Amino acid sequence: MPIAIAYARALDGIHAPLVTIETHLANGLPAFQIVGLPEAAVRESRDRVRAAIQTSGFEFPRRRITVNLAPADLPKDGGRFDLGIALGILAASQQVPLESLAQYEFLGELGLDGQLRPVGGTLTAGLAAADSERTLIVSPEDGAEAVLASRTRVLTGHHLTEVCSHLAGRSALPAARTPDATPPAHPDLADVRGQHQARRALEIAAAGGHHLLMVGPPGSGKSMLAARIPGILPPMDEGEALETAAIHSLRGSTHLRGDWRARPFRSPHHTASGVALVGGGSTPRPGEISLAHQGVLFLDELTEFDRSVLDVLREPLETGVIHISRAARQAEFPARFQLVGAMNPCPQGFDCDLAERCECTPEQRTRHRKRLSAPLLDRIDLAIEVPRIPPAELAGSNEPCEGSASVAARVARARAVQNERQGRLNSTLDGTALDRYVQLQPTDRQLLDTAAERFRLSARAYHRILRVARSIADLNNAPSITTSHLTEALCYRALDHWRTQ
Repeated sequence: MPIAIAYARALDGIHAPLVTIETHLANGLPAFQIVGLPEAAVRESRDRVRAAIQTSGFEFPRRRITVNLAPADLPKDGGRFDLGIALGILAASQQVPLESLAQYEFLGELGLDGQLRPVGGTLTAGLAAADSERTLIVSPEDGAEAVLASRTRVLTGHHLTEVCSHLAGRSALPAARTPDATPPAHPDLADVRGQHQARRALEIAAAGGHHLLMVGPPGSGKSMLAARIPGILPPMDEGEALETAAIHSLRGSTHLRGDWRARPFRSPHHTASGVALVGGGSTPRPGEISLAHQGVLFLDELTEFDRSVLDVLREPLETGVIHISRAARQAEFPARFQLVGAMNPCPQGFDCDLAERCECTPEQRTRHRKRLSAPLLDRIDLAIEVPRIPPAELAGSNEPCEGSASVAARVARARAVQNERQGRLNSTLDGTALDRYVQLQPTDRQLLDTAAERFRLSARAYHRILRVARSIADLNNAPSITTSHLTEALCYRALDHWRTQ
């Protein structure tokens, strides 16, 4: 009997390595064996595949069946290989044309009745299949994801018999349909009364991709402001959107609707663990920081998070990637997110208004602030105070507040300037790029040096001030940084005085 060869895709972090499914039928006592480092769910596919073949009207061979999943050193998990294994057996037993398997890749879990079920992660597989120039066959639910990889031809089938009929040339499988575009509706900045400095800080953070921390009493509007950041961010380009959607696909998410180009906004609860934030598991899966890739990670009540949980963010904030290592598996996920945090200035309660009515002792305030480590605070570009809104201002005047649309237009123009000048956002400029694109006059350099000495700024904080000043200049359409841009950037270091108290 000839060996039947079918193709599928495994999951290895954000990558989808090719898996060759080799099926051999031999004489001897009937047996069914799967080799190639299969995990429990793959080993259990023997029973699913046997039942699916029999209930679909095909004959299950009474031979010694050996299925090899190559490469042998790559762990295989999940039910994603069921369809490929079943077709390999049918092709080896000459129930479907053997040569028809070469031009396809198959992903799908089989029900006992032969129904094709979704497995997730098909967008990653679709992107990889484009390089092999093979057609991907998946379930209709997975097809809505895989078709986003526009260079890949994706076909969908509901049942094993439909796939076999297509391979035999009796009927053609339909092509996957691209989901309808439904742009998301974000809250508008026009709803925010007052808080002019906070609105300005939001605009600067969005323009340069900077991290932002808002400090203020309960009810001052910190969460309300953060929820409006997605509305002023520009949509992702196709490459960014595909990479972000592929990460969500690894979590088995069915979120890929028409808003898949919108930047993600993740807001985990403060009881989240470190693994929930950065990802992990015996089979590594992305965490919140990767799900927020190219978008915003909002951490409300920042000081309520465990300090050790927050400190796991320090490396990803610098590198934009997270490396997850386990005893048997390693994975790397992108994590280029924009951190936005919100916290109260002290542990007291409703009387705290950043003025003289706070009843907390200096020791209580110091203990509260030390819930955030200095290295984490050092990685935040803008830290602002968000005071309580006076009742008269909260009632509002008849003058309309500026909405998200006009702010988003300025942000988009500033980002376009950055991409044309340096090919990336200001927040990602390294030391060499800062020397080239961020140049100060001697008097401004002296001003910054004095501030750095006064507040004992680290080299990291020093460079972050320069990046923020560059973003402010871009928003003002200024070719170079002036004293006003630098002084405004220094104003957004509200937490640096903690070091001097």
